[in-house]
Amino acid sequence: MFTAPAVLKGNDIVESFSLEQFIGKQEVILFFYPKDFTFVCPTEILAFQELLPEFEKRNVAVIGVSTDTEESHWAWLNTPKNQGGIQGVTYPMVADVDKTVSANYGVLGGDYDYNEAGELVFEGAAIAYRGTFLIDKEGIVRHEYVNFFSLGRNIPDTLRMVDAWHHTLEHGEVCPANWEEGKDAMEATHDGVAKYLSTH
Repeated sequence: MFTAPAVLKGNDIVESFSLEQFIGKQEVILFFYPKDFTFVCPTEILAFQELLPEFEKRNVAVIGVSTDTEESHWAWLNTPKNQGGIQGVTYPMVADVDKTVSANYGVLGGDYDYNEAGELVFEGAAIAYRGTFLIDKEGIVRHEYVNFFSLGRNIPDTLRMVDAWHHTLEHGEVCPANWEEGKDAMEATHDGVAKYLSTH
């Protein structure tokens, strides 16, 4: 859990945004990206917005995080797409300025250290990797993956993982490789053998 500034609904800056508000109510897709006003990041952010109705249909909140300021988020959110902006994005965009959220989720691209003179320095990139986390209603991370800065993520696959998690919760079955909603799942038996079951 964390509390940090954020921009809500593409325009409203709040100083104390927290995941606590979702506990017991909604699952969360929490995704980290490196920087505002860049190239790969807006493709992902806009792709999440495009699929936002599908996440909301599944009662899943989507939240973006970077180490930029809330003012930077606000400016980018109010810049038209044809000018490199992400205007039209409505889900929360968190400002992890002190880098603690990224560090706590293990996606900060570097670490603080001391040099030979005893001075505090930062080794690596002081921005977030492309981390994606599926957090359940109890606040437990159920799925995560992390991409390097240059590797954009697959947003439909994030939605697929939400479906797999919901299928597991509802049916008590496990989901094999490349599983999609409507395909066969598996039953894990006590002897360690998994049996395919039809979900049709």
